[in-house]
Amino acid sequence: MSDSNTQAPAPKGLPKRAMVLAAGFGKRLRPLTLSRPKPLVSVAGRTLIDRTLDRLAAAGVTDVVVNVHYRAEMLAEHLATRTIPAVSLSTEKALLDTGGGVLNALDRLGPDPFLVVNSDMIWRDGLTNTLALMGRQFDPTQMDALLMMQPTITAHGYRGQGDFQMDAVGRLRRRKAPKVAPFLFSGVQILRPEAFEGMAVEPFSLNRIYDKAQEAGRLFGTRHDGDWLDVGTLAGLAFAENELRLSGGREG
Repeated sequence: MSDSNTQAPAPKGLPKRAMVLAAGFGKRLRPLTLSRPKPLVSVAGRTLIDRTLDRLAAAGVTDVVVNVHYRAEMLAEHLATRTIPAVSLSTEKALLDTGGGVLNALDRLGPDPFLVVNSDMIWRDGLTNTLALMGRQFDPTQMDALLMMQPTITAHGYRGQGDFQMDAVGRLRRRKAPKVAPFLFSGVQILRPEAFEGMAVEPFSLNRIYDKAQEAGRLFGTRHDGDWLDVGTLAGLAFAENELRLSGGREG
């Protein structure tokens, strides 16, 4: 399995703790996920979970919580020897969705802001290291959530109408139907643990956190200037496989 040999220093402001969301059934990737969890699907010779963890290690993240449910034992075995970053598992007896899954692991993530990353996408930076930029931009006095925003025109495999409008200072507003929006949420974010106050550990989406933050004027975004590959579907996986092989597997 892949494992970075050195731990990079974290850019200023970027959290050193992160959570990787990896508990789902991966239904859109069947039949591949009938025999393995989605994070263990490979693209261009490396599993999705290793690509995500290596990316976090390169950004200086030292500790990662991975939530598991479907075929959890396979993920546990795969990650058992991972040392950089250090990985712990948050096992969900029943699926808790994205928000409930993060809340269930909150005690392991500590009292400071932390990263949350989906395991079914790949992003490639342009001229800017977006994680480092997010670390510089995140201001816990003004923000409960900072989301990496992808322009829809550079989101490979995306066919939706966009998720958010973003103003000149990065403040986000949800798209209102039937209008379209120029940005989609990429699956990378920085969250304050205080954003979960008063919530119970039960199945709920992180969209509840975003809506609460937007209402308080504390939902912000960072524009990603590279491209983004959705690998949550068979078509997206095939496209990403071709793109990464053409580039020798390079993401950053």
